Amino acid sequence: MDGTTVAELMAELAALDDPKVRAVNERHGDDHGVNLGALRAIAKRLKVRHDLAVQLWATGDSAARLLALLICRPKEFTLGQLDAMAREARTPKICDWLVNYVVKKSPHAEELRVAWLADTDPVIASAGWALTTDRVARKPGGLDLAGLLDTIETEMKDAPDRLEWAMNHCLAQIGIDHPGHRARAIEIGERLEVLKDYPTPPNCTSPFAPIWISEMVRRKAAATTTGG
Repeated sequence: MDGTTVAELMAELAALDDPKVRAVNERHGDDHGVNLGALRAIAKRLKVRHDLAVQLWATGDSAARLLALLICRPKEFTLGQLDAMAREARTPKICDWLVNYVVKKSPHAEELRVAWLADTDPVIASAGWALTTDRVARKPGGLDLAGLLDTIETEMKDAPDRLEWAMNHCLAQIGIDHPGHRARAIEIGERLEVLKDYPTPPNCTSPFAPIWISEMVRRKAAATTTGG
């Protein structure tokens, strides 16, 4: 087993901190300056080290926490630990990796999804919506899709940015994956106009739900035709 210590890793991360990378990240609300490719290379070297991951998370350093999420064993975290980690993770990249790399693989994912969805903290609620979007796409059975659309219709327009983004993603996913709700999802998007003017690079799909839904449905149809 790799015998690298937390102190050695913290020194390694400090040496990799790049002011230019940090400046770019800070524009997106993150507060670390380590290239993510370099982080992944360290994680590949370390492999799974849950004990080390817990210690790295405890440092409070953002780069260390991102590394922790790459080398932990998701199923070893208790529900309480994951909830506490979500409440400590305030930057977008850590929240995103925590949800996608750890919580989604946890046996507590559904319980946390339900609890977080109703949380008054918009950062926690956005994590709940991210987990809900994943269920809409992969395991929609038992979800009240019409009820989700009701909530989005009522609350998305006035939600803080990160929560608005998460709800919009769920709106688009419902429209993309569930034809019976597609017309309503598009209508909600058109009426609320959330992210309608979001600057989108060439060859990228706009996050404006009506455009996003239509484009992804078109691609699916094209793939089906080609495959057939």
